[in-house]
Formats: sequence, structure tokens, C-alpha cells
Amino acid sequence: MASYSDVLEYLSALDYPAGKDDVIREAEREGAPPDVLRALRALPPVDYANGTEVARSAGIDAAPEVSRSQRAAQARDNHPRVSQHLRGI
Repeated sequence: MASYSDVLEYLSALDYPAGKDDVIREAEREGAPPDVLRALRALPPVDYANGTEVARSAGIDAAPEVSRSQRAAQARDNHPRVSQHLRGI
């Protein structure tokens, strides 16, 4: 399966905004492996502002090491923008 960093690596030279065809063409030109190309070919045919949008649209998670339960706990946290050391103040 393609990773977030893989997608960004093969699209690093792409000028944005870019359409789906441009994204695929750039990845092919850069020698992206089949799993990356497969993920990019499944993209919706829209214009993308940057590589992060491409990866998210392809369903590739930026932080795969974070489990679903950790994400749920973060979503329930009522202070998402306050550093942990400030929460007790």
C-alpha cells in the first residue's frame, strides 16, 4: 500500500494546482511504484492545490501510526489546541 511520504516524494516537482491527469503523469515520470500509481488513478477528477490534498483524496493517512482509538480520544478532547503542559493550569 502506498504511504503518505511515497505520494509526496513522487509529486515533489509537480506545479500546483494540478488535475488528476497531471498528478498521474508526474508520478509516472518520476518512476512511482505500482501501488502509488494505483492509488493516484483512483483519485476523483478534480484540481488539487498541493500534495497533501492528493494524498488525502487518495485515502492515504498522514499519520498511520495513530490508531482509531487514539483518533477517537483526540476527537473527544475538549482542548485540542492547548499543549498538554498547559491543560492543568
